[in-house]
Amino acid sequence: MSLGRHTLRRLAVASAAAVGAALLVGLPASPAAAHGGLTYPATRTYACYVNGVENGAGGGLNPTNPACQNLLAENGNYPFYNWFGNLLSNAAGQHRSVVPDGNLCGPLATFSGARAARTDWPTTTLQAGSRITMQYNAWARHPGTWSQYVTKDGWNPNSPLKWSDLEPAPFNEVTNPPLREGGPQGAEYYWDATLPNKSGRHIIYSVWTRSDSPEAFYNCADVIFQGGTVNPTPTPTPTPTPTPTPTPTVTPTATPTPTATPTATATPTTAPGGCSVKFDTSNAWNSGFTGQVTVRNDGAAIPAWELRWTFTNGEKVTQAWSSTATQTGATVSAKGASWNTTLPAKGSVQFGFNGSGAPKTPSAVTLNGASCTLS
Repeated sequence: MSLGRHTLRRLAVASAAAVGAALLVGLPASPAAAHGGLTYPATRTYACYVNGVENGAGGGLNPTNPACQNLLAENGNYPFYNWFGNLLSNAAGQHRSVVPDGNLCGPLATFSGARAARTDWPTTTLQAGSRITMQYNAWARHPGTWSQYVTKDGWNPNSPLKWSDLEPAPFNEVTNPPLREGGPQGAEYYWDATLPNKSGRHIIYSVWTRSDSPEAFYNCADVIFQGGTVNPTPTPTPTPTPTPTPTPTVTPTATPTPTATPTATATPTTAPGGCSVKFDTSNAWNSGFTGQVTVRNDGAAIPAWELRWTFTNGEKVTQAWSSTATQTGATVSAKGASWNTTLPAKGSVQFGFNGSGAPKTPSAVTLNGASCTLS
């Protein structure tokens, strides 16, 4: 599944047709009420739309992610084809009053499935403290202010999101950001933001408050922060207790310790049936590129897959989605996200990343230690 910058261009014609048909046939007759949403990091509805369309046929929906499957079962295709319409028309800036606890990710009943408290939503991997370019689709253009909050350390992803789960102040806020063409779904707002120093799973909660109407938009983007720290909860100083007078003990005669039997070194998990990998880096520009990676497993199921490769032209991974990617020197390791850690037998997995530099064919591509062919 692809959730990053430029990732849906090859699906643009089919998905645009599907959205148009859905707006005319399958959705309530108010397409003007749909105006935009986060594409990077991806809001839940956009991530599920991508997952559904990429695995469907002819623009139809066939989500493979369990959380997205639940969203489809609960709300039908509306929050997929109308992923940019998670809004309230009468918020008037009173977000905490009009959006009750538990409904932050889907204020209206038509998006109720997006509220589900679960840990298998599609995620975007981010580097804590880094500076990224936020991308927000401009389905319909309006002035306003975008406020980005993040969940507190220790929040519970298995409980419905509450306002008290968010840090009290936004880590990023922008008014009337610039517009550009060429986003994954057309025109988009974009701006730079410095990410908070967080670690592990969190939600970035984005609120777009329009300045020309009382309307507001609400987006939950599930992210994994790497490289951050968690502030530990202070522990109380224990009350000293009197030290009892020790009772004399008899020192036992030491029993000789038997020599340990050496254990065999574990052999790395491999893909005995063979594997092939496709790196699609055709989406490139002057200073970077988007990589789409498809890993094909021709053997038995692999419960914890890890793909490794070596860049050959100084490329660097800057952002990744549908996987957890790390880079040391020229070597990159990509492991499954929380919802796609298993690579099925005779099946495949897809993930993507944004990179800097000019992409060339990588070398030393392995899946759990087994060499893979490039396709």
